[in-house]
Amino acid sequence: MTAHHAIEITLTRPATDCELRRARRVVALAGNNDSTRLLTLQRAKTPGRALRTLRRQLDAVLPIDVLTAHYPDREGCVLLNFALSHHARATIGRAAEACGQRPRDFLRQTVTDAVAQHKEDRVRRLMTRFEGMLALHSPEELLACAASTFLSHDNRLPSGRSQSCSTPS
Repeated sequence: MTAHHAIEITLTRPATDCELRRARRVVALAGNNDSTRLLTLQRAKTPGRALRTLRRQLDAVLPIDVLTAHYPDREGCVLLNFALSHHARATIGRAAEACGQRPRDFLRQTVTDAVAQHKEDRVRRLMTRFEGMLALHSPEELLACAASTFLSHDNRLPSGRSQSCSTPS
């Protein structure tokens, strides 16, 4: 059975109006406000096939950086499709051979490890900041501030902006 797969398209730069018109002649697209990320549905038997088909259809039309299966597979993995230069492909091939792996498996493991390391680093930074706040505030104050922030409608600030909290008396 052929299913529809949601595919996110990340572009190397904002698409021009002309590029978007040409791409929309090939597939239906929904875009974000700056035209650097697009979303589409691709009909295919598997998510991998959907990514490859879409790459073939749009590679000459849009400045594609990465195609991503929008939803994780049964194993919780998100499929990526990106074009590699000949030099990058050769470098990955040599590194994979040195590890006794196929290039695809080597790349999958390397990316998985890098994502896990990134998550660990973020948690470590958050814990360090939280411990710093605990030195200045009581646990009750921090909990009240967090609850207030989560429950308020103003908690949708852009990344990197802080919101002041008032704690109940």
